[in-house]
Amino acid sequence: MQEVGLLILTTLTGAYQAVIAYLPRFFAGLIVLLVGLLIARVVKSFVATLLKTLRVGKFLVQVKALHEEAAFKVWEVLLAELTGWSLTILFLIPAFDAWGLPAVNQVLSGLILYLPNVFVAVVIGFVGVVLANLTHDVVQNSASGLNHSAAKSLAGMSYYAVLFSTALVILSQLGVAADLVRILFTGLVVMMALAGGLAFGLGGKDLAADILKSLKDKMTK
Repeated sequence: MQEVGLLILTTLTGAYQAVIAYLPRFFAGLIVLLVGLLIARVVKSFVATLLKTLRVGKFLVQVKALHEEAAFKVWEVLLAELTGWSLTILFLIPAFDAWGLPAVNQVLSGLILYLPNVFVAVVIGFVGVVLANLTHDVVQNSASGLNHSAAKSLAGMSYYAVLFSTALVILSQLGVAADLVRILFTGLVVMMALAGGLAFGLGGKDLAADILKSLKDKMTK
């Protein structure tokens, strides 16, 4: 009976000593994490304020790269959130290291290495939206000599074609199903070729005739 009591006492003493020995590491990791959360919050607010101060959205609306300033606010929030989360994860790594959790650190380290791809994808997405709007306006203005319906259709097709191409580039940047992206791009080209051929050859005879006639009239003037 005394041996059993001694064994229990030894186990409890060892557990107590292990907890006492671990407490400094726990509080050190906690302090690092709290400091990281504070810094991430400050930097996130700074980035959001900086983007609002620069009034990039207003400038893009003035040059007609965007139709409304509110459309840029989505990108402002997204960039600020990505910055904040990046710093948070960056400080989580030493925190988990102090807590003795190397497996979690491996996952976080891989995530940190992947985040630049996300930033680049966001930039590509924003540039793609701007180019889509510019392409829409350029095509619509260039086709102003055609009837309104034809000009609007061409502009819409150009707009969505740029957006779709941008989506494919983003997926490629993120490394999401590279083979699928290639298949989708090939399918898009084939679809546009077939759609154009069918539209001009079958269903869109009258529209094609109007477009060709308008182009011919403009060239002969």
